Amino acid sequence: MNFTALLSRPGVRLCAGLLASAALLGLYARGGSGWLLGFVALVPWLRTLDANKSLGGALLGGWLMSMAFTAAAFAWFGTAIGGYAQIGPAAGLVIVLIAAPLLQPQFIAFALVRHITRRWHGPVLCALAGASAWVATEWLGIKFLGDTLGYGLYPSPLLRQAADVGGTAGLTLLLLLANEGVSAAIARRAEGVLAIVRPLALAALVPLLLAGYGAHVVSTLSTTPAPASKPLRMGLVQSNITDYDRLRREKGADVVVREVLDTHFAMTYDAVEKQHADAVLWSETVYPLTFGHPKNEAGAELDREIQGIVNAAQVPFVFGTYDVDDAGEYNAAAFVEPGKGVLGYYRKTRLFPFTEYVPAWLDGPTLRQLLPWTGAWLPGTGARVFPLRLKDGREIPVLPLICLDDTDTGLAIEGTRQGAQAILTMSNDAWFTGDTLGAEMHQTAAAFRSIETRLPQFRVTSNGHSAVIDATGRVIADSKMGERTLVIGELPVADPPLTLMVAWGDWVGRVAAAFLVLLTLAAVLRHWWAPGAEESEAVADAAAMPARVAVLPPAARVVAGVLRAFARGSLLWMVLAFLLGDGSWPTNTLAQIRVFSALFLAPELAAWLVLRAFAARATLEPGLLVLTRGKRRMELALQDIAAIEPWRLPIPARGASLRLASGRRHGLAHANPVALARVLVAAGAAAPVPAPTRSSLYAQARGAIRRGRLDHPLVKFVVLPLLLAVPAFRLHQHITFGSSFGEYEAFGLKAYLAGFVLWWAAWAIGVVLTAAGVRTAIEAGTLATLIVRPGQAVDARRWFERLGLVALYVGVPLWLLVRIFGM
Repeated sequence: MNFTALLSRPGVRLCAGLLASAALLGLYARGGSGWLLGFVALVPWLRTLDANKSLGGALLGGWLMSMAFTAAAFAWFGTAIGGYAQIGPAAGLVIVLIAAPLLQPQFIAFALVRHITRRWHGPVLCALAGASAWVATEWLGIKFLGDTLGYGLYPSPLLRQAADVGGTAGLTLLLLLANEGVSAAIARRAEGVLAIVRPLALAALVPLLLAGYGAHVVSTLSTTPAPASKPLRMGLVQSNITDYDRLRREKGADVVVREVLDTHFAMTYDAVEKQHADAVLWSETVYPLTFGHPKNEAGAELDREIQGIVNAAQVPFVFGTYDVDDAGEYNAAAFVEPGKGVLGYYRKTRLFPFTEYVPAWLDGPTLRQLLPWTGAWLPGTGARVFPLRLKDGREIPVLPLICLDDTDTGLAIEGTRQGAQAILTMSNDAWFTGDTLGAEMHQTAAAFRSIETRLPQFRVTSNGHSAVIDATGRVIADSKMGERTLVIGELPVADPPLTLMVAWGDWVGRVAAAFLVLLTLAAVLRHWWAPGAEESEAVADAAAMPARVAVLPPAARVVAGVLRAFARGSLLWMVLAFLLGDGSWPTNTLAQIRVFSALFLAPELAAWLVLRAFAARATLEPGLLVLTRGKRRMELALQDIAAIEPWRLPIPARGASLRLASGRRHGLAHANPVALARVLVAAGAAAPVPAPTRSSLYAQARGAIRRGRLDHPLVKFVVLPLLLAVPAFRLHQHITFGSSFGEYEAFGLKAYLAGFVLWWAAWAIGVVLTAAGVRTAIEAGTLATLIVRPGQAVDARRWFERLGLVALYVGVPLWLLVRIFGM
C-alpha cells in the first residue's frame, strides 16, 4: 500500500492531522520564533474536521485534540502534579491526559459548533461561529488553567500590543480566523489561483493588522513624555528557598522559618541600602505564619522582628503570608509600613483547586486522607488597591495579585478601574522546577495583564522567574529559574492611558457568546418559522377530525372557565406589577415563585385537570360523531345535530356547542370550532354552516395560523429560560462570589445548584409573563383588525404572531445582553 492510499483512510488521516497540529502547537507554546506557527498550527486538524461528516466524529476530533494539545503543551503540568502529590511524573501525566477535556474544553466546543454551523451557513459564518465558540467557552470561566491560544504571541513585541483592545481572547479569535483562512485556501487549491488568494489574503491580513497596530502603540508609548514624578524602584527578593514541607521534615519548622527570614532580611538589606529600592516585594507565602494574627508567643516574636526590619529599612514591605478571621485562613499579601505596622491584607481570589482548597461538597476526612496535601484556604472577594507610601512622601496606588490571580483579566481590569498605577505580583512557582516551561507560561500570562491595562508590573517568585515588566509587556529586568538573586528595577508610574479592555472589560468573550445566541436564533427562526404559513380550509378541516376534544357539561365549563380566567387575569396583574414596580415581590425570587404558583400555576393546573377529566377523542363514522374516552363511547347521529354554535368567549378554551334536535346540548372544547363545523356539515349534519360573526371570524383568524415548534410550551417556558438563566447566573456569581463557580467553591454543589434552579425559575416566570403580555397585544391587535378591516384579520394575525416570536426570542435575549454589557 502506498503512502497516499494510507493517508486516505479516515482514521489515519485523523491521527496524522491531530499529531501534526499538536506538534506545531507544542512548538508554538515554547515561545521564541515559534509564535509564527500560531497562524497555521491548527490547519492540519481543521482539515480533518472538514473531512468528517458526523457530529460524533466532530466530538471525537475535539476530544482527541484536547488530549493531544495537553500532551504537547502541558506535559509539564502532569509532571508538576506527580511531584506535588508524590505519585510520580508518569501517573501525573496520565491524570492530566484523562482530565484534558476539562483542561481544554474549547477544542470540543469549537469542533461541535463548527460542524453544526456548516449545515446551515457558508465557510465565513462557520469560521466565525467556531472561533466564537472557542473564546466564549474560555470566557465562561471553565478553563482550569486560565490559558488561551493568544498567549503564544507574547514573543512578538508588536503583535501582542493588540491585547489592550480585545485582550488575549481577541488575539485567540484572530489566530483562529487566520488558521481558518489558510485551511480554506488549501481546501480550494483545485479551484485555481483566484480561489486560493482570497482566504490567504484574509489570513495574512491578521498579522499585518496586528503588527501595524502594535507599531503605532509602541511608537506612541515611547514618545509619551515621562511622568514628572520619580519612577518607582522596587527590590524583588527571589530567595530560591522552596519545598517548605520537606525542609520542615529535615530541619524542623523553627529552623526553616529562621532560615527564610534571615535570607530575606539579608537580601532586603542589599535592596534598600545598596540598591536604594523604594519598596521591597517578597514572594507568595514566604512567611508561612499568620502575620499580624500570631497563634502563639513565638509567632508574635517573629512578627515583631519583621516589623523591626521594616522600621529600620524605612521603606514599605509587601510579602506573602496568611490572613485569618472567624471564617478561616487566606493566602494573603501583607502591606507593612515603617513605624505604623500592617496597612492591610489582600486575600488571594483565584485559589488552585485540590491544592489550596477543596469544594465544600467534596471535602471530608476521607478526601483529606486520600489527598493529604490539599489546603483549606478561603478565596478573597476580588481586586483591591492599596497605597504604597514611600519614604519621600509619594503615595502610589498598587494592585496586588497572587499566583493564579494573574491569569484573571477581570482582576487586573477592576484594579485599574479602582485607580491602580502599578501591579505587584507574588507567586510561588517552585512546582515548575522540573520543567521551566510552566514558569515561563505563567510569566507570559502575567505580562499580558500589563499590556491589557498599560500598568507597569513588578513580579516576584520564590525561585523564578521574577521580572520587572513595563506597560508594553517588555521585561526590563528578570531572573533565571532556580537561582537566589535580587531583581532591581524601576518603572515610571502614573495614571495609565484608558484602554478598550479597561473601558469595556473582557468584552470579546461576551460578544462571541452573544453572536452564537443570535446565530442560533436566526437559524431556528428560519427553520422553525411556522406561524407565517396560513392554513387552507382543506388543511384546517383535515386537522379538525379526528381530534382531541373535551366534552364539557355546563357546570364543568363554568368551573374550568372561572379557574382559567382567574389564572390568566392573575398573569396580567403580575405583568402590570412588574412594569409598574408594585411592591417588593417583583425583585424577590422566592416571593415571585410563591405568588406565581398560587395565582397562576395552581388555578391553571386545576383548569387543566377539569379539561383532562372530560377529555375524549372525536372521530367520524358513517352517519355518526363518535366521542370515545377509554372504554366509554358516545355516539351522536349527525342528522340529530340541529345547530353548531361556536363559543362567543373562548373560555376555558375554544370550542362549540352542539344543539341536538331534542334540545339537548353538548359542549366540545376544540382547537378550531369553525373547521369542526364545516367538517360536521360536510359529513351530513343537519345543522347549517354557522353564519360569520365577529366571534367566529376571530376564531377563524386564530385557527388559521399553524403553531410552530417555537410555540411549544417546552421550548418557550423551559428551554428559553434555561438559555437566559445561564449567562445571568454566571454574571451573578461573578458579582457576588468573584468567579463563575464562586458559590460552588464556597458552599458546595447543593447550594450552587439550588441557586441556579432559583435563577432558572425566576427566568421561567419572567418569560411566562413576557409571553402573557405579548399574547395580550396579539389578541388585542387581532380584535382591532376585525373591527376595522375584517377581511384582513388572518393576514394581520400572521404578522402579529411573527412579531410576538421576535419579541420573545430576540427581544428578551437582547435585553439581557444590554443588562450584561451595562454592568
